[in-house]
Amino acid sequence: MTMETADRVADAARYEVISGGYDDALFAAAAVPPAGRVLDIGCGYGATSRRAARLAARGSVLGNDIVEPLLAQARAFADGEGLGNVAFEAGDAQTHPFPHGEFDVAISRFGMMFFRDPVAAFANVRRALKAEGRLVFTTVGPPGGNDLPGIVAAAMPPAPAGGPPSDVHSLSDPGRIAAVLGAAGFADVRSEPVETSIVLGPDAEAAASFLLAWGAFGGAPDEAAAARARAALTDAARPFETPGGVRLRSTAWLVTAV
Repeated sequence: MTMETADRVADAARYEVISGGYDDALFAAAAVPPAGRVLDIGCGYGATSRRAARLAARGSVLGNDIVEPLLAQARAFADGEGLGNVAFEAGDAQTHPFPHGEFDVAISRFGMMFFRDPVAAFANVRRALKAEGRLVFTTVGPPGGNDLPGIVAAAMPPAPAGGPPSDVHSLSDPGRIAAVLGAAGFADVRSEPVETSIVLGPDAEAAASFLLAWGAFGGAPDEAAAARARAALTDAARPFETPGGVRLRSTAWLVTAV
C-alpha cells in the first residue's frame, strides 16, 4: 500500500466517524430493493454506495461525486469487497448526464448541500429517476443542534458579518428544503429530524489531531498555521471531553420525496 493510498483509507475512516451514524436511518428510509437500481449523489469514498450494492444484490448502483481521487479509492474498496454491481462516475450532479428514467431510488449522505443551483441539481436528479422513483438523503440540521461546526470554526477565519449561511447549512431549514424540491418537480417532501453522536477521540488533543487530518477540514497551509489551528481546535474541543471521549451532538434532517 502506497502512502497516498494509506492516507485515503485513513481519511475514509474519518468520514465514517463523522457521518456513519446516520446510515441506518438513511437506508431504512431508502428501502433499497434486491433488484433495485440506485443512484448515490456525493458518494465520496463510496461507503453508502457499497452498502446499497450489498442490498441491491440483483440490481446495480452508480456512485457520483465531483472529486475523482475519492472515487478512485471508492473503486478500490468496492473491488476489495468483490462488489461487481457498483460503478463510480465523476461529475457535477447539477449538470451530469445521468441516464433518464433509470433509477428506482436516489440517495445521498450529506452530499446535497453544496450545489450552486440546487433547483437545477435536484431537477437533474429527478430526471434520472423512474416515474415512481424516490429521493432519500440526509442534510445537516440546525446549527444549534450540531457541535462540530463550532469546533471547526474555531480554527477558521471568521465569516463576514451579515454574509450568507455556509454551504453546509444551505439545506438546514425544512421550509427551504420543501421549496427547493417542489420547484425541482418532487412531491410528498418530508423532513424528519434524526440525531447521533460523534466521538472524535479520547481527549481534546486527539480530537484536534483527528480534525487536522480530516480531508473536509482542508488542512493548514504551513507548520505555523497548523500549530495555531491545533491549539484552537484543542481549546474548542475541551468542553466536550467526557469519560467516553470527546463526544459531540449531531443532528440532521432525513429527507424523503417522490
